[in-house]
Amino acid sequence: MSNILSILIFTPFILSLPVIFFKKEKETLIKVYSLIVSLIPFAIAVYLFLAFNPGSGDYQFVEKFKWIQAINTQYFLGIDGISMLLILMSTFMFPLSILASWTSIKINIKGFYFLILLLDAGLIGVFASLDLILFYIFWEIILIPMYFIIGIWGSEDRIYATVKFFLYTMFGSLLMLIGIIWLGFLCIPFTGGQFSTDLTQLTEVAYRISADKQIILFILFTLSFLIKVPLFPFHTWLPDAHVQAPTAGSVILAAVLLKMGTYGLIRFSMPLFPTAFIKLTPYISVLAVIGIVYGALLSIVQKDVKKLVAYSSVSHLGFIVLGTFALTDIAMQGSVIQMINHGLSTGALFMIVGVLYERRHTKAISEFGGIMKVMPVFSVIFMIVVFSSIGLPGLNGFVGEFLILLGSFYSSNLGSQYYTIFSTTAVILAAVYLLWMFQRVMLGPIDKEVNKNLKDLSAREVVSFLPILLFIVWIGVYPNTFLSKSEASVKKIIENFHNTNKKLGMEKDLETKLTEKK
Repeated sequence: MSNILSILIFTPFILSLPVIFFKKEKETLIKVYSLIVSLIPFAIAVYLFLAFNPGSGDYQFVEKFKWIQAINTQYFLGIDGISMLLILMSTFMFPLSILASWTSIKINIKGFYFLILLLDAGLIGVFASLDLILFYIFWEIILIPMYFIIGIWGSEDRIYATVKFFLYTMFGSLLMLIGIIWLGFLCIPFTGGQFSTDLTQLTEVAYRISADKQIILFILFTLSFLIKVPLFPFHTWLPDAHVQAPTAGSVILAAVLLKMGTYGLIRFSMPLFPTAFIKLTPYISVLAVIGIVYGALLSIVQKDVKKLVAYSSVSHLGFIVLGTFALTDIAMQGSVIQMINHGLSTGALFMIVGVLYERRHTKAISEFGGIMKVMPVFSVIFMIVVFSSIGLPGLNGFVGEFLILLGSFYSSNLGSQYYTIFSTTAVILAAVYLLWMFQRVMLGPIDKEVNKNLKDLSAREVVSFLPILLFIVWIGVYPNTFLSKSEASVKKIIENFHNTNKKLGMEKDLETKLTEKK
């Protein structure tokens, strides 16, 4: 189908509208309908995965036509292996998020599921957009449903967390908008005298912008992405948002929203501003390593299980940023697959926290202990997800972290092996905070009487976890199913990056020779 990406984006949006008109008393109908609607984009994404040509690094399923004639903006969609995997993971997590929130959402159920489906559409649009203005619009659309999901259905300090989330991300978005407009104007001499926001066209010419302006543009774009990741020191909004968000909000935030930042680094910062990318690599790589270690250390001292998982995200996402700036095929492949792995493992951890909170209405680690005795099925799932997040060989987390560390160790762009050496300490620290958390929650005697009566997972809850466990094992045992889809795209991005720098060097040499002749 020539317009399959548009169908993928607008299906959850259009089909979310009837939810508004359902009677609020029909709670089961609203939930079942929303679940079915969320499965449709996933089914389309599976079709895209199977139909995708892994041997081509080019964009596929492309849709392109004039949209805003006055500023030469186009409705331009297309996916490569990287965006295709992120769309697959995104659409996969939404039905599971709906199942995870089945009994925990008590008020304004219609509004909640409408916003969840709207969020689904916006995220697909982010990963499929190849026009910078279109990308920005989808990027901003996502703020609206997440703002209300945290602000209405969150915990007691939800207003503070919501405002903080909005201010941080809105500030980053405005920086990116300034960068998009300025980039379009600066490239007019190289695009036939026309303002352009076409990513493919700008990638071919943006390297001609002077180095000092490239650096400023790179900062405008990359700050927006690093806030969304979030990388140290822009991370402070994340723990508050996670702790206050309802379970589905935390799952989607961890699994998909944070990947908008890491995806933006690969899709925009790297190809558009190659000179600035190389020059600023040492600074951002240092921040990545600090975030990796700092997030792990903060996770160790947390007394709230949800905040522990939130800080672990800061650490794990630092690995993805480091792998991106390593600028090697292996490290970037590791970053791509780690985006998927983090979405699965950390998304599942937040679902696990949701199960505990729904039964005890507390997230304090000290309130639990010994519940393996009364929740054996839950304990097995919890243990597998913890091992996955630690990076145990045979499970998905190991694949991504190993590729990132291996590719970073020999990276000429990083120029030092100390980045990798210091980052490796966080692998050990992850085992400390996750295993210690598991021990305090699940093992030992049941000290509190209320914990003796906790119910094990229901059939619905088991169903929500099983697909994640399947992919945790699948990626750990045979990662090539997914790595093969992104390999050609990663190689093409890096190859184009190096070719661009060669062309830049040749142009500089030519300018020098002409100056000498004069």
